[in-house]
Amino acid sequence: MKKIFHLLPSIILITALGTGCKKSFLDRPPIDQLTTGNFYNNDQEVLAATTALYNIVWFDYNDKAFLAFGEARGGNLQSNDRTPYIQFAVSATDQSTLLPGYKSFYKIISQSNLIMQNIYNSKGNVSEAVRNEALGECHFMRGLAYYYLVSNWGAVPIIYDNIAQLNDSVHRNTIESVWQFIIRDFQYAVKYLPYQAAGQGRINKWSAEGMLAKMYLTLAGYGRTEGNRNQTYLDSAKILAGDVIHNSGMSLYPSYYGLFVSANNNSAHNNPESLFSLEWMPFNQPWGVNNSFQAYVAFEPKLTETGDGWGAAQGVSADVVRYYMAHPEDSLRRKATCMFDGDYYPDLETDNGGLHYSVTSISNIKKYVIGSPKDNGGNGAFMAAYINTYMLRLAEVYLIYAEAILGNNASTTDPEALKYFNAVRQRAGLSPKTSITFDDIFQEKRAETIMEGEAWYDILRWYYFAPQKAMDYVAHQDKGSYTIQYIPGTSNPRQYNVTYSPQYYPFTDQTVYLPYPEQELINAPSLNDPPVPFDFSKLPNY
Repeated sequence: MKKIFHLLPSIILITALGTGCKKSFLDRPPIDQLTTGNFYNNDQEVLAATTALYNIVWFDYNDKAFLAFGEARGGNLQSNDRTPYIQFAVSATDQSTLLPGYKSFYKIISQSNLIMQNIYNSKGNVSEAVRNEALGECHFMRGLAYYYLVSNWGAVPIIYDNIAQLNDSVHRNTIESVWQFIIRDFQYAVKYLPYQAAGQGRINKWSAEGMLAKMYLTLAGYGRTEGNRNQTYLDSAKILAGDVIHNSGMSLYPSYYGLFVSANNNSAHNNPESLFSLEWMPFNQPWGVNNSFQAYVAFEPKLTETGDGWGAAQGVSADVVRYYMAHPEDSLRRKATCMFDGDYYPDLETDNGGLHYSVTSISNIKKYVIGSPKDNGGNGAFMAAYINTYMLRLAEVYLIYAEAILGNNASTTDPEALKYFNAVRQRAGLSPKTSITFDDIFQEKRAETIMEGEAWYDILRWYYFAPQKAMDYVAHQDKGSYTIQYIPGTSNPRQYNVTYSPQYYPFTDQTVYLPYPEQELINAPSLNDPPVPFDFSKLPNY
C-alpha cells in the first residue's frame, strides 16, 4: 500500500503553492506553477497533489493556534505566552498566534479550492475513482477549516473559488451560511470518499461520516435552547456515528498511553483508532511538514536533544489539576496527559534509564511529548517530533454517539449509549456508569482529550444552546498558579500536597469569538460590514 511518507517530493512541490499566500487569504495561490497542463495528468499525480493537505497546510494551526485556541480558551492550559487566550483578552494586533492561526485555515481552504479546480479542469488520464477520492479529500479539508473558522470567529467569508472571487469585495457570510457550507462539504466527502483509501493515513468514508456526525451534533444546538436541540441533526449524528462504530471495523487502541507513543501513531503507521490525523514527517525540510508541538511544550531541552524543548512554563491548568485530585482513579489518562512530581517515564530519556520527573511548580505536558530521536528509533529532528496529531479518534465518535442518543433528554440509560460511553471509561480504568447526562458526556470528553485541541470547541457547542451554563462553567475554571508535590510513600492512589492561587477569567457574549486580525481588516475593510447570507447557486459543480 502506498504511504504518504513516500510522497514527499510531491509535498515539496505543493509547498511552493502554500508559500504563495503569506500576505493574507486574499492573496490567492499562484495558478501558474501547477496547472492541468503540467500536473494532474494521472492518478499518481492527483493523489500526490492532495498529500499536502495532510500536513504542511495545517502547520501554522498545529504550531501555536492548536494550543491557544483549543486548550487555553478551553481552560486546560497554563502558559506564560498564551495569557490573552487564557484570559479572553486577545488583541486584534496579535501577529504571533491570532494572525497565523486565522491565515492557516484560509491556506487550507485556498489549497483545497485550487486542487479541486485543477482536477476538474484536468484533461489527463485520471480514473473516476481517484478523481472522486481526491475531490472528497478537498471537500473534507475545506469543511474542517471552515468549522474552525466559524467556531473561533463566527461569521467569516466563504471563499470557494480562488480565481472567480479574485476581484470580489470580500464580505463575511452569516454563521448560518458557513454551517450550511460545512455540511455540504462533508456530505460530499461522505458520498465520494472510498471505504478503503488509496494509502494508509488518508481519510476515507468513515473519516467523513465521523466528522459529519460531529458537525451535526454541534449544529443541532445552534440558535436553540436546552432541551430543544434540532432533533433531525441529532438523529443524523446518531446514524452517522453508529455507522462508523458498527461497520468501519475500527477499534479503540488497547492502551490510552500507547495512543501517544510515536511507534503507534506516525505517518508510516496509523493505529486503528485514528479516523483522521495530521501526518507529520520525521524531519523539518521543507519547513511545514514537521510537527513542532513538542518543541514548545517539552519542559527541558534535555528531553528532546534537538535544540528545542522550551516548555518549562507550559503545563495543565489548575482546573485540570483539581480534576485529577478529585478523580485519582483517572490516573492512566492523567499520566499520559501531564506529568506530576515523582512520575517515572521509562520511554523518555532512555539513555539515562528513563525520566524521573521532579518539578513541583507546575505540571508539565506529557501528551505528544515523545522525547529525543534516540527514544524513537532515530526518528525526529529540531522541531520535528515524529508523531501524528489526532484530529478525530474513534473514542470521540463513541462519545458523539452517546450524546446524540441522549439528545434532548435530561439523562439516558439507553444500552447503546452506555455501551460506548463506558467503553471509553473502561480503557481508562474507570468504573462504568448506569445512567448518563450531558454533563457526564461533556466531562468525559474533556478528560479523554485534554491537550488534543478540543476543549474550546466543546464549550462553544454547549454555548450554542445553553450560553449561560457554558459561561458559568468557564467562569468557575481555576486558571491560577499552583504547586504540586508528591507525598513519598503513598500509592494506589498516589497523593500530593497541592497549593492553589486561584484566578478566574470568564468569557462573555462579546468575547466568545476571537477578534479579526487587524492586518486582515486593513487589507479588506469590508470585513467590518455586517455578515450577509451566502448565495449557494454560485458554487461550482465539483
